[in-house]
Amino acid sequence: MEEARERKHGKIARQYFEEGYNCSQSVFLAFGEEYGIEPDLALKLASSFGGGMGRLREVCGAVSGMFMAAGMLYGYTDPKDHNAKTEHYKRIQYLAKKFEEKNGSIVCRELLGLDKKKDSPQPELRTAEYYKKRPCAELVEIAAQILEEYMQAHTFS
Repeated sequence: MEEARERKHGKIARQYFEEGYNCSQSVFLAFGEEYGIEPDLALKLASSFGGGMGRLREVCGAVSGMFMAAGMLYGYTDPKDHNAKTEHYKRIQYLAKKFEEKNGSIVCRELLGLDKKKDSPQPELRTAEYYKKRPCAELVEIAAQILEEYMQAHTFS
């Protein structure tokens, strides 16, 4: 049974993206079962990070979703626990490095080949043409796979 659960998060995240959820929502929601968050709450929490943070084209929404899920799985709660904070930031930097190694950047505009920083707040319609020209579905899948691989190597509580 455990074998069947392995390596599923990337496909789930991609499916959510293809249903119309933004990059961050797709990755964050793909891990919802592991941390028991209500889907509506997960979607609201992650809603601001699509398009590189509200289409500002900064950190990729898939990366932000991966970081949010990592926080839910491994994050710290005690602001005075310097060691836990350090370990978590190391974890986040590791995940970012893995994503960057596979994709060349963690920045939305760089991943999309855009030369402007901000974009219209109006999201593009998800048409067949959209999916052909954007690597986002693949990036969502990759981000979820990276976190899943990390989870397989590191237990969480």
